[in-house]
Amino acid sequence: MRCIKSRPSRAFGALVAAATTASLCVALPAAHSAPLPRAATYEAEAAHVVKGKVESNHAGHTGTGFVNFDVVSDAYVEFTVEAEQPGATKLDFRYANGTSADRPLDIAVNGTQAAGDLSFPGTGAWTTWKTASVTTALAAGTNKIRATTSGVDGPNLDSLIVTPQGPTDTEKPTAPRNLRKDKEPTSTSVSLAWDAASDNVKVTGYDVYQHGQLMKQVDGSTQATTVTGLTPETSYDWTVFARDAVPNVSDASNVVTIATLPAPPDGEAPSAPQGLRATGKTATSVDLAWTPSTDNVKVTGYEIHRDGVAAGTSETATTTVAGLKADTTYRFKVRAFDAKGNRSAFGPEISVTTAGSQPGGTPDPGTVKTLAGGVDVAWGVAFLPDGSGIYTERNTFNVYRLTKSGQKTQLGKVPNSQTTGGEGGLMGVEVSPNFATDHYVYFLHTSSDGNRIARMKLENNTLSGYKVLLDGMAKSRYHNGGRLRFGPDGKLYAGMGDAQNDSRAQDKNSLNGKILRINPDGSIPSDNPFGNAVWSIGHRNPQGLDFDSKGRLWQAEFGDNIMDEVNLIQKGGNYGWPDCQGTEGSCSGYIAPKKTWPVSSASPSGLTIINDHVFVATTRGQRVYRLRIDSNSNLVEQKSFFEGTYDRLRTVEVDPDGDIWLTTSTDKDGTAGNDRILLIDIVYSGRFGPGLGEFEPTGTAFADNATIPDNATIPDK
Repeated sequence: MRCIKSRPSRAFGALVAAATTASLCVALPAAHSAPLPRAATYEAEAAHVVKGKVESNHAGHTGTGFVNFDVVSDAYVEFTVEAEQPGATKLDFRYANGTSADRPLDIAVNGTQAAGDLSFPGTGAWTTWKTASVTTALAAGTNKIRATTSGVDGPNLDSLIVTPQGPTDTEKPTAPRNLRKDKEPTSTSVSLAWDAASDNVKVTGYDVYQHGQLMKQVDGSTQATTVTGLTPETSYDWTVFARDAVPNVSDASNVVTIATLPAPPDGEAPSAPQGLRATGKTATSVDLAWTPSTDNVKVTGYEIHRDGVAAGTSETATTTVAGLKADTTYRFKVRAFDAKGNRSAFGPEISVTTAGSQPGGTPDPGTVKTLAGGVDVAWGVAFLPDGSGIYTERNTFNVYRLTKSGQKTQLGKVPNSQTTGGEGGLMGVEVSPNFATDHYVYFLHTSSDGNRIARMKLENNTLSGYKVLLDGMAKSRYHNGGRLRFGPDGKLYAGMGDAQNDSRAQDKNSLNGKILRINPDGSIPSDNPFGNAVWSIGHRNPQGLDFDSKGRLWQAEFGDNIMDEVNLIQKGGNYGWPDCQGTEGSCSGYIAPKKTWPVSSASPSGLTIINDHVFVATTRGQRVYRLRIDSNSNLVEQKSFFEGTYDRLRTVEVDPDGDIWLTTSTDKDGTAGNDRILLIDIVYSGRFGPGLGEFEPTGTAFADNATIPDNATIPDK
């Protein structure tokens, strides 16, 4: 595999591997220590305010303002506070008092006085904020905390910070039982019911999932719901999870598969697409766009025809037709269809001539062939020094070696692996940069106690010597992350999902919802930002990782129900989940993604980089995106390939020859053996010829002793 990712194109020979440098290591903290108490902040201006006034004219406050008691006696602010369990709790009232006089407040909890005349002395200025504190007992669940003026005036009250003084509740609810169909489905809705879960404190809510996508949340007293907005005549699998106030999330309920009913009779075809035009072209592809069609129910897609023959489909009014020849004229036309298969007339046909060979070393997908069929969710792919590949099967835990001639050899299984009935199991694989001497292969997999990173030796086509390097990552049916990648710094990076508990993503002490970074022996690098294995935070379900020619880490991440994203990862960076999804939500202060897509057009899993072009394989989108990294670190010139051709796509990896291995993921969770590993020949739009300062057409043969000009810009691969 790659320690340094840059590699010349096949025309220039092989890259010499770079040596890794030594680094100082520190001990790994205990993986199962009790979690720290979780503080929660409640803004005064959002509480129940009586005889006070919300203002924002003094700097330094949090939220949108503060409460000025405005020289009124018996004024109060009442906070509604949720406690995950009963017990001693510290209440910190953040305030400012620009006078020299103490302005005490009476503090009551659930109608009982907790602190009479709690002191709020002067802070020196109205822009200087301090805290006044009291420790008192809270009840499990909802508490009313009231701060009342005891004289004629009070301080400016900014917020209340609530911190439990004992260990937090670590016991998750039981799984909801007997998930079932509640009412007959309609063409666009499904109704579900389940038996209540139990918890040591209180079940506060239920999350309803449809194959990894959160569809609806209800409160803890509700055991039935209806999900709307579904597609007619479509089979959906449903799972419900219980959560408490922490939130601890239960194991999954049983899975129920329910199909929506057919749509009402519909014989009306959509309108014909208009305005078909070419918005871009290369020597091997044409970008098309058109005005969206209309329909009496809904347009579900478009057929694209090239030279009178169907060339693919698109869910949106744009597409890229690839695999074309340079300097060649093609005819294109498009028609729309709906869920009932009604097809419109074709819109006006256009002719487009592809570009000639052009400079830039742009990697274009060419011919495709099947390397292996009958595989079961080929999740991870890595490469040995001899150029052969290693791949993992998520559900069988098998590891195989595969050559470009199609020869397949089973190397063994990864011990202690378990599935989760969803996205967990044997996932990422990575080969040591020093494999020639240490023979190590690394795996990210699910075990009985959670997700873990482990290492084994590969010798004589046999895996042995299983060793756990990092554990303590929670697992769930969904959101287990799973990708591994060695960086140019010699460190091992891993994508780890939030395991369906989004609060973990912002908790620096949790290894879930993170990009992780460890030394090859499992120890923690001394320059990690938080003193543990965490490299960046605020992630939901990251499954794509790779490094560009500058040694920077790029990452692809599943969104929830709005946006998927590609991020440029920074040390210690915060990428916003769960507050921010893509560019939606409360995104201020978080690092923005470099690219987003609607979840229906992507659900990205694998990511690889060739010549600073990012390739992303998508499951729900059933396509591969290619985007170029420009000089401003933005992703531009998006192209999509193979849309709808090979069904769900899981992993995309570039091999030592610069070609792509692409795995399908048709088997979501069920029938084994219906996936493939594809080999995609990568051709470049142009390359340097011997003794020339410009690109020659693709396909030019170079002599072994060709002279490369001193000012040549050599592609990475």
